[in-house]
Amino acid sequence: MKRFDLELLLIFDEIYKTGNVTRAAHNLALPQSTVSLGLGKLREHFNDRLFSRTAKGMEPTPRAENAIADVRRALQALQHALLDEPVFDPGGSTRAFRICMTDISEIVLLPRLLNYLSEHGPGIQVEISKISPDSPLELADGRVDLAVGFMPHLEAGFYQQKLFDQHFVCLVSKRHPRIRNDKDLDLEALRREEHVLVRTSGTGHAIVDKVLTREGIERRVVLRLPSFLGVARIVAQTELLAIVPHRYAAAMGDSEDVRLLPVPVDLPSFQVKQHWHERFHADGSNRWLRQVFAGLFGQEAGG
Repeated sequence: MKRFDLELLLIFDEIYKTGNVTRAAHNLALPQSTVSLGLGKLREHFNDRLFSRTAKGMEPTPRAENAIADVRRALQALQHALLDEPVFDPGGSTRAFRICMTDISEIVLLPRLLNYLSEHGPGIQVEISKISPDSPLELADGRVDLAVGFMPHLEAGFYQQKLFDQHFVCLVSKRHPRIRNDKDLDLEALRREEHVLVRTSGTGHAIVDKVLTREGIERRVVLRLPSFLGVARIVAQTELLAIVPHRYAAAMGDSEDVRLLPVPVDLPSFQVKQHWHERFHADGSNRWLRQVFAGLFGQEAGG
């Protein structure tokens, strides 16, 4: 197929409407010579005169009559593509959003998000996957719309927005025989008691490991888990301790027989952010989803 200039479509349409090369040039703000030259190229492309000079003006040939509808559809499609993106309408959308997050976010954030969507976007679907080393690639190629968690090592090409600060606490059973309050949980107790340890991406657990190693504190880890989903129930029914993010512990304190105690080591807080790739920064639906997360969970919203 020969290369075809958008300007030629405009010339075709304008001559068809006006029946006059001079008026077509005026309406298109082009020199008449440019329109005449364009008409010559159109005739060559279609292998047809397209417009014949008559007493009534430039009358379309049957070939031009047959082509005008397709020409105008092509122009409308291009104009639509070049216009500003329409505002995303969540109320009428059946969009399926793919979000990767930690299991903590599934417990703490996801119910609130789903309740919001049921009211403001009842047709919207959500598919959740876990934050992993593959998450940056999934964001870049569009398999995931948004990632929510602690991802400090993203490379160039990604945007991020802080949602809230997260700090660590110690989770213990309310029936623990030796630890009943924060005075009972000192460094000696932290070393002495047995621990459950969770290693999963996006939760900042590496911060705990780094600080405890630096301080020369070695935990007696007797159970390692791939997620936080069962940690609170296990802690509630055993004598194990768990150092966990505060929001998770607070949520579990409402449903399990556990108490939250300060960790007897100065652990830094970390930022939970939402992350997205620059390819989708201007996408209307992605932008709407990010605004929802910021509104529901951003610190300025009391999240």
